[in-house]
Amino acid sequence: MKRIEPHDRPREKLERMGAGSLGDNELIALVLGHGAAKSGALDLANDVLTAVGGLHGLARASADELRCVSGIGAARASQLLAAVEAGRRTLVRGRRERPQIIEPRNVADLLIPQFGSKRVEHFGVLLLDTKHRVMRTSVVSIGSLDASVVHPREVFREATTVGAAAIVLFHNHPSGDPAPSRDDVALTERLVRAGELMGIHVLDHVIVAENRFYSMRERKDL
Repeated sequence: MKRIEPHDRPREKLERMGAGSLGDNELIALVLGHGAAKSGALDLANDVLTAVGGLHGLARASADELRCVSGIGAARASQLLAAVEAGRRTLVRGRRERPQIIEPRNVADLLIPQFGSKRVEHFGVLLLDTKHRVMRTSVVSIGSLDASVVHPREVFREATTVGAAAIVLFHNHPSGDPAPSRDDVALTERLVRAGELMGIHVLDHVIVAENRFYSMRERKDL
């Protein structure tokens, strides 16, 4: 930081031009607060971003991975993870009114901030009322990196508990590719049939991966 002109230091730059003017490394430097023994805050921020694959990779990083960076201990790893989670929650907890599901993009906008960057598969359901407004988002299963085990009874237990009229199935692909596997399609068909028996309409199955999504209803897989 000492080699940087005072007016170009991240804190001064933020005050003068706003947070949007800062680069990714400058934002991380401000979260870290100061550098390590032999490097400034910007150098340390660059090391962190290089180690995790950029700012986007930080959303997927674990505390253990961050502590592998020289100069990042338990406290600083916690600072970084807390900052990422705070940003995620501002996207997830937007409006107080319940969002209405009209098209697949509505589902993606709701789920990508929370599940798009998860490192492990999460399978869940959006529980909807008769006007297709979201009553609750419920995670049913958390699996390995490439698979999760889902039972119809668990999916529809959630729906019947709150009196949902319809549901949207969802899960994330840690691989970054939202295209469904044959197992995904088979599971969806199974749950659609179970929904018909239960009188609960399965509107869609949306897969999110990073900032992309795949709607089985939109792609005519249902």
